[in-house]
Amino acid sequence: MKIAIAGAGIGGLAAAILLRRQGADVTLFDQFAQPEPVGSGLVIQPVGQAVLGACGVLDAVVATGNRVHRMLGHEAESGRRVLDVWYDRHHGQRAGLALHRNALFAALWDGAVDAGVALRLGAAVSGADAGVVELKDGARADEFDLIVDALGAKSPLTPMRAKELPYGALWANVTWPAGTDLPMDELRQKYRKASNMLGVLPIGTPPGASAPMAAIFWSLPRDGHAAWRDAGLQAWRAQAEALWPAFAPFVAQITKPDQMTMARYAHGTLEIPYGRGVVHIGDAAHRASPQLGQGANMALLDAYALARALEVNGPQSALPVYAKARRWHVRAYQGMSWAFTPQYQSDSRWLPVMRDKVLFPLSMVPPVPRILSHLVCGTLLPAFPKGDPLR
Repeated sequence: MKIAIAGAGIGGLAAAILLRRQGADVTLFDQFAQPEPVGSGLVIQPVGQAVLGACGVLDAVVATGNRVHRMLGHEAESGRRVLDVWYDRHHGQRAGLALHRNALFAALWDGAVDAGVALRLGAAVSGADAGVVELKDGARADEFDLIVDALGAKSPLTPMRAKELPYGALWANVTWPAGTDLPMDELRQKYRKASNMLGVLPIGTPPGASAPMAAIFWSLPRDGHAAWRDAGLQAWRAQAEALWPAFAPFVAQITKPDQMTMARYAHGTLEIPYGRGVVHIGDAAHRASPQLGQGANMALLDAYALARALEVNGPQSALPVYAKARRWHVRAYQGMSWAFTPQYQSDSRWLPVMRDKVLFPLSMVPPVPRILSHLVCGTLLPAFPKGDPLR
């Protein structure tokens, strides 16, 4: 098969590697002239790590990342523990892999180049239909058996119309400070009700860095960025340090507002993630808040499911197989994300009370801790069908 992939993000690169390994003639299109990964820290859950293993890049990713065993959050004013989820309480095989997005991109990019994927850089895709890739400069590339839309949330190829979520987050990457009491194997968070959420994620030592790093984040209403800038950096730093004193050595490294990047989120799903000669994966097919840390994992699972479907089917008959394989896993995690997010990022007064007084105590009662472990690992529902080598 001759396959075009639009977008050199996580899902697009993984799909390119997997399809090329199956013998497909793969051409990858992206608008950048040179590889330019962007983004902050993220967590690859065990199901996503399995896909990276199938791509042959897991060892390279592990070498720069950091294993995370626990997600722990406290209410800032009372100091009460209100989130406590372990991947594996005994520090076994299951753990999240926290890393800088650049490290993941670099490993996947090298894997695609090594696999022999043809690269069309400086080629911004504007349209696709029936085997023809249309570029913004008016050029066309045709005769593809299938076009994979991996252009993400702003893809011009997807018909999805997602609903914007009321809260987003500011994030930045900083050096892990010497002397901090925060552990390097946990994601730590603080909350003031649901209107403020602060977080620290240890992300290992990315390529080019000389010391371990952390991704920090601060929740913010999606239309609140201008007001945050107008209030001044010093006012924000004072507020953050008052809510969480241990956050001080991290936030002290933020000396300019532009170091903090605003991320906005949306929720939506394509009921049928394919059309005439085009199939959508990742954020081009479904979107949710990052509360459960599953965005990159969903893109990796989409890439794997598509590759497996194409391995045993023709380019058109494989698409319903791919959609069916991903449908319930995607819907389950979108539903959970929809339910969890307002408890931590919203203007609600009663949801954080219910979170602290009812839901957290229940989360400590067996078998709920085990269920939550499956939730963060990505295995709440089977990610791979029966008989799959990764199951």
